[in-house]
Amino acid sequence: MTIGRAFIYAALLLFALYFLFPIYVMLATSFKSLDQLAQGDLLTLPTHWTFAPWVKAWSQACTGVRCDGMQPFFMNSVKMVIPAVLLSSAVGAFNGYVLTHWRFRGADALFTMLLVGCFIPFQAILLPMARLEGMLGVSNTITGLVIVHVVYGIAFTTMFFRNFYVSVPAELVKAARIDGAGFFTIFTRIMMPISLPIFMVCLIWQFTQIWNDFLFGVVFSGVDSMPITVALNNLVNTSTGVKEYNVDMAGAIIAALPTLLVYVVAGRYFVRGLTAGAVKG
Repeated sequence: MTIGRAFIYAALLLFALYFLFPIYVMLATSFKSLDQLAQGDLLTLPTHWTFAPWVKAWSQACTGVRCDGMQPFFMNSVKMVIPAVLLSSAVGAFNGYVLTHWRFRGADALFTMLLVGCFIPFQAILLPMARLEGMLGVSNTITGLVIVHVVYGIAFTTMFFRNFYVSVPAELVKAARIDGAGFFTIFTRIMMPISLPIFMVCLIWQFTQIWNDFLFGVVFSGVDSMPITVALNNLVNTSTGVKEYNVDMAGAIIAALPTLLVYVVAGRYFVRGLTAGAVKG
């Protein structure tokens, strides 16, 4: 153990503690009673652990004019994020396959335009998307939110899959064509089975982006279709009754648990998938 290595470990430990400190405060506060919070000490552990704030945040807390907790909005987010993630990943896989192994005139220009779509700010598409949803009759619905996230996520998923499929040898596709395999057969029998790492990247990326989104949720959702991020904002900013910071912290943790679970389960595939297309061949 050299002095330089010891300094590196100490710096990493310091940064880790700095990063984890807010999480500790949230967890400790969520298990405290209002009486202990009234003492003004957020850093100490609860003297009497209670799950009442969690129960209230889930099923009883007021989120604006409704007082049925975050449960219905949690389910709204589940109904929104699952189809949006799967559809955007599937379309991105198909686009990446076409742009790499079934090239056509203008393929590079199309891919460039898709890349430009990755850098378009959310605010720029609010009015056009609102008009489109009005024409389709899906305004203020979960279906409308799914469409928004699928459309906005296609650029990212296409980029991920295109960069991954570039590393797949072209000879493999040519051999399949010689053997009589067609467009969809090559896609489903060859490309899809080897795409698990990049699929996990897209799933994690899209799930995190969609679940944590607030702007699209507050603009395109209705009273009965609000995602959990909008409900959390309403919970924290509600002026009904006594301000309960323990319930607010419990609600914030409930809103963050799904993304944390996804990273714990599939996080090991994330870096592997991102670097899979870094070297061709």
